[in-house]
Amino acid sequence: MAERISEFIKCAEVAEIPEEGVIAVNVAGQPIALAKSNGKIFAVDNRCPHMGYPLNRGSVQDGILICHWHHAMFDLASGCTFHPFADDVQAYPIDVREGSVYVNVGANGADAVARWKIRLREGLEQSINLILAKSVIALRSLKTAPDAVVEVGALYGARGRRAGWGPAMTILTCMANVAEKLTDADKVLALYQGLLHVSSETSASAPRIPLTRLETETHSLAQLKTWFRYFIEVRNADGAERTILTAISQGATPAQICDMMVTAATDHFYRDGGHTLDFINKAFELLERIGWEKANEVIPTLVGMLASSSRAEEQNRWRSPIDFVPVLRGIFDELEAIIESGKGKQWNGSEALTETLLGDNPLETIDALKAAFQEGATLTGLTQTLASAAALRIARFHTKNEFGDWIAVLHTYTYANALHQCAKRAPSVEIARGIFHGAMAIYFDRWFNMPAARLPQNRRETETLPTDADELLDRFVELLDTQAQADRAGMYIYRYLSLGHPREALLERLGHILLREDAEFHSFQMLEAAFQQAGELDEARARIALVAAARYLAAHAPTARARRQTANLALRLHRGDDLSADDPDEAVD
Repeated sequence: MAERISEFIKCAEVAEIPEEGVIAVNVAGQPIALAKSNGKIFAVDNRCPHMGYPLNRGSVQDGILICHWHHAMFDLASGCTFHPFADDVQAYPIDVREGSVYVNVGANGADAVARWKIRLREGLEQSINLILAKSVIALRSLKTAPDAVVEVGALYGARGRRAGWGPAMTILTCMANVAEKLTDADKVLALYQGLLHVSSETSASAPRIPLTRLETETHSLAQLKTWFRYFIEVRNADGAERTILTAISQGATPAQICDMMVTAATDHFYRDGGHTLDFINKAFELLERIGWEKANEVIPTLVGMLASSSRAEEQNRWRSPIDFVPVLRGIFDELEAIIESGKGKQWNGSEALTETLLGDNPLETIDALKAAFQEGATLTGLTQTLASAAALRIARFHTKNEFGDWIAVLHTYTYANALHQCAKRAPSVEIARGIFHGAMAIYFDRWFNMPAARLPQNRRETETLPTDADELLDRFVELLDTQAQADRAGMYIYRYLSLGHPREALLERLGHILLREDAEFHSFQMLEAAFQQAGELDEARARIALVAAARYLAAHAPTARARRQTANLALRLHRGDDLSADDPDEAVD
């Protein structure tokens, strides 16, 4: 509109507008409300930005336009609202010539992208989901890159929560990672859901108080890494934060900072049930999207969480009936030599190691990992095997288990995926310790496969399902309108993949399934980890990863779906629909 209409267009006579009143006109296809107050004439968009109600049905009082649907009030001169839930209405310049009113609907004031980023920030601050949805829709319609939208939410989340990085920032990053594989409509939903979680998580929190770097350039990276590990060991988050800020300011690379953090994380066993390493990885994935120059704001949000995280060696099951701590520490003392002995060799034992990992003899598992390193296994070869074994735990998770136990196997899977991504980014001897930690977590999850659910390829019913790609996907989506369909969901996804249908369409549907729900934190983690793993694995293991995701999502659907309803309202408002209008074709219950 701004490119096509740049002149003032006659639309009404001054005499037609009553004092302290408002009328509706149309200017170049744009619905306009013309109001007169205190002898001055104003022009604003005739659609209330809250729910699209025609503002000409409202009233005017002392320079304020009042919408009669939800009683939002707007300054006629600027269009700004006195009720933030309603959003600002677009105001337009007018010119009065010889008793006639002219409006320029092409002059929209400030840059539209900048304006909507401001509104997005305000929606985050005030936790107004409709404003968040409208802002994302508007920014995407203006061709704003998804990562530019993510950056607004990420920086707000990094600054707005005293406790630092949490589930919401993880959800936002997960959705940024999967967005490119979704339809345009679901890209909007992905960004919107990530942002609303950030807003919700920060709303009840005091803002974070940032520290500053050490005022020196003299310390080596090795010295700073030693200090950082010490401060995390003694739970001194402030000392650790100043240390890592110093490393960042001195030009440490993303790989070097990741190495510092992962090393400190694996100095103890399986911190916070796997969440600690997953959060560290997600912060680095976020910075890969919004730019490493934001590291001094994002990385410090991890430090308090890392310093205070629980240590698995303090838990009974890691000490009894088998005390794994001295066994593993003995391996770790020799780990550098063990890895060195395998250099130059070619390891091809992933399949056999997977079966060992899923077995019930943990000491055999530890020996098998040690042997794999000695036979030439790479860090990423082992982390990927670990992730595949964890995916099988979910694919074989029996619904006779308690519902909450889905989260237990999910934690191990997302930990293994995070370890794999960190191993690619910053390989080290210290990160190899995390492989043994993850292997023990897979061992502890063995009870959730006793009995083991049969894999889809081992179910006769799988072969009776349709063969058409669209029919399989449509029935899969319909299936998740009913509770407790985990097993059938896995069969539909396996059937689709085994017939060689395009994976891209399946990923779109899995994303759609998640985003139509009011999903909880772990479902976002599940989808994103499966997408990452499926993109790297061979076909057989990729199928297992996606079957695991389908089963998990099916177990957690359907939900109330209120978030999607809000997003749909925002989309209708963006299109200019009048939500207050009666639809004679609407079905009546």
